[in-house]
Amino acid sequence: MFKWSLGLLVNIIFLAPVYAHEFWIAPVNYNLDAGQPIVADFRIGQDFSGSRQSFLHHRTVRHEIFHSGKSKKVLGRNGDRPAFQTNGLSDGLAILVHETSDNTLKYNDYEKFKNFVVHKGFNGVLNAHEARGLPKTGFSESYRRYTKSLIAIGHGGGKDTAVGLDIEILALENPFTEDINGGMRVQVLMHGKPRSYVKVELFQKLIGSDENVEVTSYLTDINGIAIFPVQAGYEYMVDNVALIPLEPKKEGDPVWHSLWANLTFSVPKS
Repeated sequence: MFKWSLGLLVNIIFLAPVYAHEFWIAPVNYNLDAGQPIVADFRIGQDFSGSRQSFLHHRTVRHEIFHSGKSKKVLGRNGDRPAFQTNGLSDGLAILVHETSDNTLKYNDYEKFKNFVVHKGFNGVLNAHEARGLPKTGFSESYRRYTKSLIAIGHGGGKDTAVGLDIEILALENPFTEDINGGMRVQVLMHGKPRSYVKVELFQKLIGSDENVEVTSYLTDINGIAIFPVQAGYEYMVDNVALIPLEPKKEGDPVWHSLWANLTFSVPKS
């Protein structure tokens, strides 16, 4: 009875109404010695502060690490918290990757959908919603999360790489080893192609702190690249969301689908 109750509680926590909040991978430590175990939390929240989430098989599509040009599946157990736990690796840049399965949200308040659309910069969506003859209440949207995080192991050398997510954010510089005084560049990709002129949100805070979080936004260029200033001793989260129309096959099916890309990394102290 206790095990069943605990499992139910974990599912309730994970599936609580957290839509329009960010979902990210939060490493316990961004800088590790070679061979040191890799441990990271899943978090859901706002302004780079959120509750820890458990690993759940039925909510997971991909759960792996890329390192030295190779991918390694991470075998999580239901209820694991921290959600990312695996043995250590040799020197180099490690890329933690997690993709969730689809979840669905029903809108009973059109203002919430409108606010989401406006905040994320989805030009034309509200007009398209009306043109499709969709209702303003009682419609559904499905969504999926695509998250990455960069960790330096030993010297931390190496490059971020596109890992084949439907949508992902690629770091074009290694924040642990390269000179980024002129700014950090990231590229947003969707189905392997650059997302031009889309909004990217950047969250910044001191490493180990949830206070004084700064949130700024940038627009990608024609090549899907955004550049922003960074500071030593800070942790960063980059977020981008895409929204695409769906044609429902039956009543109650989602009419929109959103894809959430997220990347976390830190810049070590000088």
